[in-house]
Amino acid sequence: MIRVICICGARPNFMKIAPIMKAFQKHGGFETLLVHTGQHYDENMSKLFFEELNIPRPDINLEVGSGSHAVQTAEIMKRFEPVVLDFKPHYVLVVGDVNSTIACGLVAVKLGVKLIHVEAGLRSFDRSMPEEINRLLTDSIGDLLFVTEQSGVDNLKREGVHSGKIHFVGNVMIDTLLANRQKAEKSHILKKLGLEQRGYAVITLHRPSNVDNARAFGQILSAFEEIQKELKLVFPIHPRTRNNWKGKDLGNRLESMPNMILLEPVGYLDFLCLTDNAALILTDSGGIQEETTILGVPCLTLRENTERPVTVIEGTNQLVKLTTDDILAHYQKLKTSRFIVSGNIPRFWDGNAADRIVQIIHDARF
Repeated sequence: MIRVICICGARPNFMKIAPIMKAFQKHGGFETLLVHTGQHYDENMSKLFFEELNIPRPDINLEVGSGSHAVQTAEIMKRFEPVVLDFKPHYVLVVGDVNSTIACGLVAVKLGVKLIHVEAGLRSFDRSMPEEINRLLTDSIGDLLFVTEQSGVDNLKREGVHSGKIHFVGNVMIDTLLANRQKAEKSHILKKLGLEQRGYAVITLHRPSNVDNARAFGQILSAFEEIQKELKLVFPIHPRTRNNWKGKDLGNRLESMPNMILLEPVGYLDFLCLTDNAALILTDSGGIQEETTILGVPCLTLRENTERPVTVIEGTNQLVKLTTDDILAHYQKLKTSRFIVSGNIPRFWDGNAADRIVQIIHDARF
C-alpha cells in the first residue's frame, strides 16, 4: 500500500486536487490522507468547493488562516510536520504555486519523504511574483514533477532537472472543468443576475501588483468605466481587493459604475457557468487563462507575462499591458470580431491527466 498525503490550501488547489483524489480511489493500492492547510478559509472559497466537486472531506485541517508570506509559510510548516511524522507517508503531493505548496514541500523533503509536484515547470520569469518563487523552489526539491504543457518540460530541463523526474501528463484543472461543465449548465446564476449569454464580461483580479497598486488599479478601472458603457461587467471581488479600496476614491469609482455587478466570491459551478457563457474574460489569474482556452472564450490577461504560454500560443488568451489604452485597444479589437476567437486544445488537456499521474506514482519505486 502506497501512502500519500495530498495537500490543498487555496481556492485554485481544490479544482486540482479533486480529480487526483478520485483517481487514487479508482486505481486502488493507495492509502491517502487529505490535508487542508486552511490558507483560504472563506466559506465560498473552501467548504462549497469540497461539496460541489465531491472532494472527500479533509482528514485534517491545519486552520492556519491569513498572514504575511513568512508568517503563513512558517505556520503551515509548524503544523504540518507532526502530521507527516504520524502518518509516515511515502509521498507528499502538492499542487500549484501557493504558500501551502512550498511550505508542505519543505517539510516533506526535510523529513526524507519524497515530494510530488503537480503543475510543475511553469515559469513567468518574473521573480516579483511570490508564486514564481514558490514554483522555482518546489520544483528544485521535488522527486516527481508532473507538467501541464511543453514549456514546463523545457523550463525544467533548462534548469538542470533530471529528465527522469519530469512527466508531461496534461492539466488536472481541465479534468475538473470537463467533468463539471454539464453540471454547471444547470446553474441559475445568469437568471439571478439578469444576464444574457454573451451579453457580459467576467472580471477576476487578485494579484497585488494589480489590486494593491493605486496607479495600476486606477488604469484598469478607467478601462472598465469605458467597457461597462457597452457591456455588463461581472466582478466576483476578492475580499482583500474590496477591503483595500472600500470608502476610498478608487473603491467609490468601482461601486459607482452602473453596469458593474460586484459579487462576493462564488462557487465553482456558478463561476464556470458565468465564464462559459461570457463574451469576454478580463483576469490576472493563471488558471482562468487555461479554462478559457478550453471554453473557447476570449481572455484578456492583465499582466505583462504569463507562466502558461500555451494559452497564448494555442488558446484564446492575450496578454495586455496595464494601461487603459492597451486594455481598450484589445477590447475594441475583440468587439470588432464579435468576440469570436479561434484556438486549439493543448496536448493532453483531455480530462485524463489525474489518471496518468496516479499510474506513474503507482509504477514508481519509492
